[in-house]
Amino acid sequence: MSHRHPTTLGLLIALLAAATFGMSGAFIKPLLESGWSPVAAVTLRALIGGLVLLPFALLSLRGRWAAVWRGRWRLLGMALVGVAGTQVLYFSAIQRIPVSTGILIEYLAPVLLVAVAWARTRRAPHAVVLVGSAVAVIGLVLVVSPGGAGRLDPLGIVLATVAMIGCAAFYVIAARPSDGLPPVALASGGLLVGGLALGAVGATGLLPFTVRFTDVELFGRPTAWWVPLAVVGVLATAVAYASSITATELLGSRLASFVGLLEVVAASLYAWLLLGERLSVLQLLGGVLILGGIVLVRADRGADPEVVASVPATEGATRRPDTATRR
Repeated sequence: MSHRHPTTLGLLIALLAAATFGMSGAFIKPLLESGWSPVAAVTLRALIGGLVLLPFALLSLRGRWAAVWRGRWRLLGMALVGVAGTQVLYFSAIQRIPVSTGILIEYLAPVLLVAVAWARTRRAPHAVVLVGSAVAVIGLVLVVSPGGAGRLDPLGIVLATVAMIGCAAFYVIAARPSDGLPPVALASGGLLVGGLALGAVGATGLLPFTVRFTDVELFGRPTAWWVPLAVVGVLATAVAYASSITATELLGSRLASFVGLLEVVAASLYAWLLLGERLSVLQLLGGVLILGGIVLVRADRGADPEVVASVPATEGATRRPDTATRR
């Protein structure tokens, strides 16, 4: 097998993750408009996704429960940070600041990862990574088109910034050495524990937890409430989280996080196709720039620092740095 195959496979799986993650907004929006609270929708989304993946997780483990115990802190981090914490913080932020501003701040996570790697290694990233980061951020700004609607509440900015840190942490956690814990098991366990944590937050009353078991408007016609929830739970959660974690193990946190920016592009396309929302030329240009930024980051011949750290010294001596992947 060619040494490039793991990266190519990782990119394809990351594209699947972005395409499925991007579906969530178009299908959750009808629920929110019918009276569902964000925390309720996300809680059920996570629990459905975790339950859908559970049989596959059990099959992949084949009774190797020691792997679950070894990966308990990684699983807990995925649940509380990657699933529950980031989403609660994001939804809390957009109650105070415009949605587009919240998205823009949260999806600066790839740039944060580049900056953290710079600080940890005390080595400046290669020029191609810095240029790629700048191009991708410009593209992100064009896609989300942050406007001035709504006030920029300082607490909202802080919440969105912490959500950005949580988003970056998701990729770092997903890129950690698996130590025998299959990606689908990490995804299922993280979603189930994270969903229960979100439900507990809703039960305390800290954030509204409201559901409406009535028909919703989907594609311009009345539809049973469970239809969009099922689509989000199966595709935009189960498939999305499992594929994202798998891709991040193959690509490392840096490259996977940049490919993850395509989720914003996919969300805009779904909103245009399914909800009839306007898609501007600038947004299309932004999508092209994000793709360009990903290509530039991928062109860097240096490996993701975290990927390098996961390769044993004896193996690293015989493999090119840019081909090391987390398995």
